[in-house]
Amino acid sequence: MKIGYSFWGFLGAGITDTPDGGRSHRAALIDGLLDAGHHVVFLQANRDLDEADDDLDGRYSWNSGFPGIDVLFCEWRWPLPGRNTTSCNTPGHTCDLHRQHELLNHYTYRRHTPTLLWDKDLQLPAAHPLRAVPHVTVCEAALHPRRSAESLLFPVADQAIDTADPLELAAEQRDLPLVYIGNQYDRDEAFDQYFAPLATSFDHQVAGKWTATERWPKVNFTGRIPFIAVQPLYRRSLTTVLLAPDRLAARGQFTQRLPEAVLAGCLPLAPSYLLSVNQTVPGELIIDNAEHAADVLSALLADTGKGRHIDLIDRCITRLDPFRLSKQLRTLDRLLDQATVPTRTRRCRL
Repeated sequence: MKIGYSFWGFLGAGITDTPDGGRSHRAALIDGLLDAGHHVVFLQANRDLDEADDDLDGRYSWNSGFPGIDVLFCEWRWPLPGRNTTSCNTPGHTCDLHRQHELLNHYTYRRHTPTLLWDKDLQLPAAHPLRAVPHVTVCEAALHPRRSAESLLFPVADQAIDTADPLELAAEQRDLPLVYIGNQYDRDEAFDQYFAPLATSFDHQVAGKWTATERWPKVNFTGRIPFIAVQPLYRRSLTTVLLAPDRLAARGQFTQRLPEAVLAGCLPLAPSYLLSVNQTVPGELIIDNAEHAADVLSALLADTGKGRHIDLIDRCITRLDPFRLSKQLRTLDRLLDQATVPTRTRRCRL
């Protein structure tokens, strides 16, 4: 099929000053679709070239117009006041939302093109009119998607899972007991409850965009880091804490931070309020509160590089199985097939 893919971000390393978490999995998904024989054309700006001066592999193609496609696939964009809600050419303006409106109007509403909306941050309102359009399928990156939505998780390359070696990862020099890599967005409450208290007792680092930090004077915030620096930082860290806004926690949505950490051998301490957390993290790493987390971390520090440490890394890797790229591609194949059955039937009758 020819898939028109709309995303606002990067396929390569991109730039440092951006919140695009999709860099950890987007290229894997696109490459998987291409390897399966689909043709993918990108319908937003080529930010890799425009902003990062990165001229990517020739197998990728961009189109700023409205090419003929079989399916429109959008990574859902939502209004961000002061960024994509302003007029074009306004300082700081990004045109992702305007372009998405154009694509939906042209393909989904006017041409009735089968449309997949990947709501990766659970920002599409439950009452949004698009949910009622017959040829629109909403996907969510959650183990328990909302009613009438499909589960499409952030994919992890099968090879990355299969080649991860617990022995080698446990042998890494882990001089940093605790790390958090990610932005502040809607995570203050979880940070207050689970991470900040640990930071008073253990060496740590918080990398990412945190603009309001006055309430945590003892936390070491170091700002955003380049995407290529994420894995090295995880590789020198013993643990991280999985922090999630309530809307994600209630649906069992685990972001790219989980596989990023696990595949670097950084053990994820996971709050027990995350729905289905026991499916993605061993029970010994599930924490009820900061005091419990401190006990778990202290025990891990005593076991670093030893049998229990190796075993926990191994079990964390095993629990990445639901996120395998091969499984997400099977889901997409099913959804694409379902979405285009009426179109293909009409073409055959013609």
